[in-house]
Formats: sequence, structure tokens, C-alpha cells
Amino acid sequence: MVTTETSSPGLLRRQRTVAGPVELNGEGLFSGQPVHMRIQPAPVDTGIVFRRTDLPDSPDVPAHVDHVVPRPRRTVLQVGNAVVETVEHCLSAFAGLGIDNAVVELDAAELPAGDGSALPFAEQLQAVGATVQEADRTPIVVTEPIMVRDGQAMLTVMPTDADAMEMMYVLDYGDRSPIPRQTCSWHLGNDYGQTIAPARTFSTEHDARAMWDQGLFRHLTAKEMLVIGDGGPVENAYRFTDEPVRHKLLDLLGDLSLAGRPISGRIVAVRSGHALNHQMARRLLEHEEQNRAAAKAVTPAMDIRSIMRLLPHRYPMILVDRVIEIEDDVRAVGVKNVSINEPFFQGHYPGTPIMPGVLIVEAMCQLAGLMLSHKLERTGKIAVLLSLDGVKMRKAVTPGDQLILESEAIRASSRFGDVQCRAFVAGDLVAEARVKFMMVEAEQQ
Repeated sequence: MVTTETSSPGLLRRQRTVAGPVELNGEGLFSGQPVHMRIQPAPVDTGIVFRRTDLPDSPDVPAHVDHVVPRPRRTVLQVGNAVVETVEHCLSAFAGLGIDNAVVELDAAELPAGDGSALPFAEQLQAVGATVQEADRTPIVVTEPIMVRDGQAMLTVMPTDADAMEMMYVLDYGDRSPIPRQTCSWHLGNDYGQTIAPARTFSTEHDARAMWDQGLFRHLTAKEMLVIGDGGPVENAYRFTDEPVRHKLLDLLGDLSLAGRPISGRIVAVRSGHALNHQMARRLLEHEEQNRAAAKAVTPAMDIRSIMRLLPHRYPMILVDRVIEIEDDVRAVGVKNVSINEPFFQGHYPGTPIMPGVLIVEAMCQLAGLMLSHKLERTGKIAVLLSLDGVKMRKAVTPGDQLILESEAIRASSRFGDVQCRAFVAGDLVAEARVKFMMVEAEQQ
């Protein structure tokens, strides 16, 4: 049984599909070829699937990063001989409106371009509505920062307290570009159809002339494509003063949906394009697989969300990824995975990356603070460092190491904690310290 869904996509718990068929006609942005598109409801766990009805046996091409093939300026999927081009705007509409399952039938290789935005897809999807299905969503929950970069382009996904995806894009082509530096922030559920979907794909006048000379976009004029010159849009007008950065965020949302599941995390992009977006989608899946493997090995006593509820720290200062054992305020064991993506490795030291000793001590202190704050009588209190004694750094910690943190209470009360801390890598002691804390009300900080 299905019912009409009226909740905000950022708060959804169940999978959704379109309530009925949706049809669009148009021409491909790059090919200029006419195409008829029909969106059909699909069962739970189908995901988004493109179906080439013009090819023998109507082959399916799932919208998944495993099927991405490199093409400039767009996202292209291929399974066997079946190719589907420029899927990012349609996928963005599905993701922005919270549609998990659908079959998209096409009688040509490239989706209709419409006006270069996701608005034609979003308007049709909103008009037909969505239905709730009898299966839960299983989002990819980001538990530690993930970063990919290419030159000046960077894309980072970080844990968040919010039960949804938060996004920020920084567009910066430099001082000589006719497009000024722009920043846009958005979170899933914040009226995608009005704020993001209308933003059109764009090009600078210089790039547009170069592509025209290569034979591209000959079927379009400046009135049909957002071309930006030194004086602003050529024979056109902005829908938003920051329309270019909104479109980059639109593309980012569509590309990351190729991970195949909703993402719970905070995403920050700087100059990111399709290739880097696809790389992050793959990294998210790797991150999920690593978390799944770790969960099979041991069920954590506290996952990152539980840790973030007790610790006042936030990125980049959360240095405990999980707590695997905890015994009231007596003993705890935690894990810190040391990645080359840690921000401190950029300066400590670029040629010989070593985790700063003070941060190893900080990680041990955070585990001790979690242990002391965990007991029911201390709910609402946090551990504030009073003193450190017997601090010893015994071995360097480098990218790829996994710190096993241990804390053992020497004395603990509702107001005070005296804890012996140790850190190990592959069974070798790398650091130790005796730490004293005072327990204070969180609002006093």
C-alpha cells in the first residue's frame, strides 16, 4: 500500500517513487537530437534506472557511479552498448525532491535539455506527486571527514548532527573571469523546486565561442543558453543574481546521487566539477564499505553521532571516530583512523607527514572525557582539562595508522576525574599521559 507523501525530503524515512507517469520531449544539449522521455514508478530498492527503448531488448542503465564514463562538461552513463548522456539535471531533480525509485525510458541517448536547468524535470515531478513505499531509506552516514581534490578544486564531506544533507558551493574562477566569486548554501528539503532547480547551465562568452568553433551547440542561440560576457548575460538575464553557483550546486547534487543512496553529511565544494563529484561518490561508497566491515568486526559502544552528542568539539577537532568499549566511568577503548586527508598534514609536515603529538594527547583526552561524561549522573556535563602529567611520546604516528585509544580511571567523582590514558598503533605503545579533569555544566563553556 502506498500513500501520498507530503513531508519535507530532508525528513523522509521511507522510500518514495513517482505517483504516476511523467513525459517530456526535447532535444539533447550536446547532440541536438530529439528525444522523448517517460518516467515510470518503480518498486522499492530499484533506484533510478534509465531504459533505452530505442535499442534492442531495451537495455537498462542504472544511475550508479560504477557506470560513469568520462566525458567533458557532463555526466554520462554506459552499460554495454547502451549510453545515456547528460543525466545530472534529471538526477538532481530526483534527489532534490526525494524520489528514490523510478524508471526513465528514453528513445535516444541524451536526455532533453529543456532550458539547461532541472526545472522541467522538477515541475513535472511535483505536478504528478510522489508516493511512500513500504521500505525504509538507508542513507550513507558520513562518520569522518572525506576530501578529494584536483589542483585548486576541492570537495569535502563531513559528519553533521542534522538528519539530512547540507551543501555549500564556492564558485571562484579568478579575478579575470566575467563571473564573480559566488557562494551558495542549501540543505535538502529547503524548497528545491524554487531555489535550485531553475538555475541554468552556463558558459563564459569566451568558452562559448571556442565550443561553437568546435561545432558544439550549433543548434542553440544565446537566448536559449546562458552565456556570460564581461557585461553579464548575453541576450539573456539571470534568474538569480548568483545563478551560476546555484547551477553548480544543482550539478553536484545530481552527481553525488550516483552513490545510489541519500547522503547524511555536510558537503563543501570549491570549484568542483563533474569528475571530482564522481570521485567523491566513489569515496562515499568506499567509506560506507569500510564502516560496514568495521561494524561486522565489532559493534561500537558509541558511534560518531553518539560521540558528537557528548563532545562539544566539531570538525576538524573531533579526534575519536568511535568508542568500541566503555564501562561507565571506569574504562574505555576508542579508535582514531589517521588519514592523509587530515587537515594538519598540510603543514606537519608536507614532505614527512606526522601526526602532531599534541593532537594524539588531545585524542586520548577526548576519549577520557567521553568516558567520564558517559555515566548517567553526569548527563549535561563535560570534562574540562585541568592538568597533564607523565606525558610521553614514544613513536611517530603517520597516515594510514589506526590509533587505539585507552583510558582507565584512577579516581572519578561527579565533579572530578583522574585518568590514565594510552595510545597504541598495531599493538605498540605510541603515547601515554595521566590526565585530570573537572566536570562542569556544558552551558558554562
